[in-house]
Amino acid sequence: MQQIFNFIFKNSYRLLFLLLLGISLSLTIQSHSFHKSKVISSANFLTGGVYAQLNSINEYFNLRTHNDDLAKENARLKQLLFNRIDSIQPSDFDSIKGVKKTEVVVAKVIKNSYNSPENYLTIDAGANQGLKTDMGVVNDLGIVGIIEKTSPKYATVLSVLNVKSQINAKFKKSNHFGSLIWNGKSTGFAQLIDVPRLAASVRKGDTIVTGAQSVIFPENIGIGTVHKIYTDNKTNYYTIDVKLFNDMTNLGHVYIIKNKEREEIIKLETETKKEDE
Repeated sequence: MQQIFNFIFKNSYRLLFLLLLGISLSLTIQSHSFHKSKVISSANFLTGGVYAQLNSINEYFNLRTHNDDLAKENARLKQLLFNRIDSIQPSDFDSIKGVKKTEVVVAKVIKNSYNSPENYLTIDAGANQGLKTDMGVVNDLGIVGIIEKTSPKYATVLSVLNVKSQINAKFKKSNHFGSLIWNGKSTGFAQLIDVPRLAASVRKGDTIVTGAQSVIFPENIGIGTVHKIYTDNKTNYYTIDVKLFNDMTNLGHVYIIKNKEREEIIKLETETKKEDE
């Protein structure tokens, strides 16, 4: 306390000057509307700038929450889309059973490999969310891969960039189809093989989508576009380089497709094959 008194005593003239200066400025501002408006304007400018910066900081730290909310909304919209009965009449339900045939679960990629012949992803959703082996994984741009294994909270995904991957795909403009594989070379391209040369209208830039023969992916999910066409004169098939819509080296939120009728279809097809043998 003594130090405070000593400080005031030593600087009494300066403090008195500052006090009188403050009083005079206050009286000047109050008595002149021009000065008053300038002070208010300057104060609003300063406080407005501070509030704007604080708001920007707050929005930045809330980006994760906003992104998660958007991902959940996208999952809901995709679920509605995958449950359409046809392209004219949208519906959330199967017209026979009255239940949804397809559900969509949102997850985030927490690990992604793309530098080896056999690449996998890890996502932060698993058996607790109803995920099982062989469920399709997509994002807003197109296919990502297929669930390989699950734990209660996590799952690994067989990436499109995996030499073991094989996905039924077709041309969007026709019903000609083949198998989408990866040759282990470029992360931006996959290969569509076993395309019959009867598909004579194949052109660079044609869109490739998932086919109707898959029980993992719904039909017409984007894959990529035709980049280069290879013709083998010894066979009746094309091999096509497909430029992927997805940048597989930069993945965030993904959506897992749960086809409730998959097991029923597989069981029926297996029993049919046994009867034919």
